[in-house]
Amino acid sequence: MAKWLATLMVAAVLLLLCDCPTMVRSDASDHRYKSGDLVPLYANKVGPFHNPSETYRYFDLPFCAPDHVKEKREALGEVLNGDRLVSAPYKLDFLVDRDSEVICKKTLTKEDAAKFRDAVSKDYYFQMYYDDLPLWGFLGKVEKEGKSDPSEFKYFLYKHIHFEILFNKDRVIEVNVRTDPNSLVEITEDKEVEVEFLYTVKWKETNIPFDKRMDKYSQSSSLPHHLEIHWFSIINSCVTVLLLTGFLATILMRVLKNDFVKYAHDEEAAEDQEETGWKYIHGDVFRFPKHKSLLAAALGSGSQLFTLTLFIFLLALVGVFYPYNRGALFTALVVIYALTSGVAGYVAASFYCQLEGTNWVRNLLLTGCLFCGPLFLTFCFLNTVAIAYHATAALPFGTIVVIVLIWMLVTSPLLVLGGIAGKNSKKEFQAPCRTTKYPREIPSLPWYREALPQMAMAGFLPFSAIYIELYYIFASVWGHRIYTIYSILFIVFIILIIVTAFITVALTYFQLAAEDHEWWWRSFLCGGSTGLFIYGYCLYYYYARSDMSGFMQTSFFFGYMGCICYGFFLMLGTVGFRAGLLFVRHIYRSIKCE
Repeated sequence: MAKWLATLMVAAVLLLLCDCPTMVRSDASDHRYKSGDLVPLYANKVGPFHNPSETYRYFDLPFCAPDHVKEKREALGEVLNGDRLVSAPYKLDFLVDRDSEVICKKTLTKEDAAKFRDAVSKDYYFQMYYDDLPLWGFLGKVEKEGKSDPSEFKYFLYKHIHFEILFNKDRVIEVNVRTDPNSLVEITEDKEVEVEFLYTVKWKETNIPFDKRMDKYSQSSSLPHHLEIHWFSIINSCVTVLLLTGFLATILMRVLKNDFVKYAHDEEAAEDQEETGWKYIHGDVFRFPKHKSLLAAALGSGSQLFTLTLFIFLLALVGVFYPYNRGALFTALVVIYALTSGVAGYVAASFYCQLEGTNWVRNLLLTGCLFCGPLFLTFCFLNTVAIAYHATAALPFGTIVVIVLIWMLVTSPLLVLGGIAGKNSKKEFQAPCRTTKYPREIPSLPWYREALPQMAMAGFLPFSAIYIELYYIFASVWGHRIYTIYSILFIVFIILIIVTAFITVALTYFQLAAEDHEWWWRSFLCGGSTGLFIYGYCLYYYYARSDMSGFMQTSFFFGYMGCICYGFFLMLGTVGFRAGLLFVRHIYRSIKCE
């Protein structure tokens, strides 16, 4: 089984490394040009600046279109990212300057003017790719002049675009675009407007080498004041870990030591004492939990998501996910999730059989649907919303077929193979203590020892260790900030895992000390409760830190963040349960159980 899993992981890495050039690729694969050569320029999409998910095709707005609009063939990751590249009307030939060249003269109808006015009022931006380099700009501006009534605002459309391109010998190094603030056409009123769209191209030489041309996009997240905040986040998290470590060391070295001494005392002295504490529930602590099939499925799904996260970090640390190569991230998530489904099948079936479960086929079906089911339902709803909006976030039918085929031909077979391997592993649970025939009654406990208060305490500490870094991640995923400091993010992830494991162990000890032996589900729920805190942070971020609006953007944000937080719940719940199980086995193996 270990060899099979190792082969699976190597295959995942090789596939991703082979597929990593899923960024927006130009037609010229070597990026070398001669003077006068056509350098590919693609128009990508337009949309409201504050609603990153709500993007539309470039020519959904009445721009000047070339005679033959050529659509670029895109990779899976680009389609999932909402990229829809088409040939742009501008001609930016290598080393050819152009001054106020006319693209087209166009009469905007009332409907066209209304479309542009609506776009300008919502701060629409456009995005293009020139020789694989991204460029973007705004469509127009709103002139308010201190007026508070929107009906009195004036709307202007930019009609002159300036391209400044830096080159080094025969390669394009950098491209910047700006709109001429003095070349405007007013589109405030519903009337036909004559517009002459222009563009200017200036070429300048630079000494920046070709392999450093993407650095300017990643440097923004590595500025000194940003790094200081990130390191402050790590120091804050490390202090939390140290406090927790010291707290747990106190428990393990002092409290447990005293417990062991007390429980190892001679029997006569023990008989005189009232039976209290975790030792006296040794006959119930390994009693198998209710809904063991669901618990095994949750552990299987959580283990798969944990493996997926590790692979994503591995690829990020070796430099696969550089700025504006976000298509690679989506491709990686789909491919690695499919290839690691065997991990979910193996862990779920193996643990389910250890708990003396018999219907392992049903358990395997539950494992396959536990995370994919809610994700699929969310996708169906959000894709329907995107179709209704005619947005680029709506996946084409062909892409949906490809994803379904990956699920049917890769994910499902590997899940079944992993389940069969787990069932045939013949592992036994091997509890250190025998379980009594009848369960011991759990004494009445104060309210703060109930499941929900314990989950609140368990989730708060891990969340406090990551909340500073969360803002930057949200600003990157749901905004236009660039995030490239994956090494710091990986350190924060390791701290998150350690804090989750430690706090779950501590709460499990207190639960057992109160003679509550139903710790199985409690440890999973306490470990995963950080996912609920992250979703709570989503509410705060949406209303207090972002300017997102509209039904589509709101549904996309809360829908997909719900799936991500649910994934964190399963993954961290698995971490918490495994830590709790290891701890419980250790302490009961250390005492003499009758």
